[in-house]
Amino acid sequence: MSSQPSRLVALLSGPDQRGLVAKVSNWIFEREGNIIHADQHRDQEEGVFFQRIEWAIESTKDPKQEAEAFHSFGDSIGMRTQVAIAGAKPKVAVLVSKADHCFHDLMLRWKAGDYPCDMALVISNHDDLRPVSEKYGVPFENIPVTTDTKSDAEAQQLSILKKNDIELVIMARYMQILSSIFLDTFGKPVINIHHSFLPAFAGAKPYHQAHKKGVKLIGATAHYATADLDQGPIIHQAVAQITHRNNVGDLIRKGRDLEKLTLAQAVSWHLENRILVYENKTVVFD
Repeated sequence: MSSQPSRLVALLSGPDQRGLVAKVSNWIFEREGNIIHADQHRDQEEGVFFQRIEWAIESTKDPKQEAEAFHSFGDSIGMRTQVAIAGAKPKVAVLVSKADHCFHDLMLRWKAGDYPCDMALVISNHDDLRPVSEKYGVPFENIPVTTDTKSDAEAQQLSILKKNDIELVIMARYMQILSSIFLDTFGKPVINIHHSFLPAFAGAKPYHQAHKKGVKLIGATAHYATADLDQGPIIHQAVAQITHRNNVGDLIRKGRDLEKLTLAQAVSWHLENRILVYENKTVVFD
């Protein structure tokens, strides 16, 4: 009995040109692959082409070799190319402080099998969540952070991330700003959840800012972290309606649900290789 064929997922982006879809499809056909799903988008203003394509390869072929071959092919047609093996489980680290709602939501979804990943590590600047992290079966590292120790703390974090081969970091209400040195050195995606509908109310205490402005909607934004605070490419956003009767506590309570759902969706899309980043925007293939 033959084994189940592996699947590859590719994300391509680059200058639009005639015949791109045909070239990609023909390459897969000639390699005896079977396309399972394909989607594409064209940015009309910029003339940029985007595609996500998923296909099954022959069970006799090595997925890594096929992925490398497709990557070379993508380069040859002028496309920036990412290729992943479907079902591969990247190692993920969660950064968290004291607020635990997003942390628990991520862990429960992972335990339920919703995320194709290995939750390999939790890093926190406080020790509060060590017991629950260990109950989830995830190693916990406490690295306190102060203004004077921030550089040393980030160096420790980077060392631990490298040691554990972490491929994605999730900031689950980690109430520290990651430096440009940290982000550049890590060199891999970092997803953050911000408790406002960016670009409004960036920075600290966004619910307090929103209440002071008397807004009628609050939101949550999941985005990739960059050196510019709360300015990274947005992955997903959600909003909830509020009224003049709601105080700051109400906003915080309503916002917690938004934060959990927004971060959960963003992480899911990332792990399923559905997100392409260009300039400071994203294309998310549903």
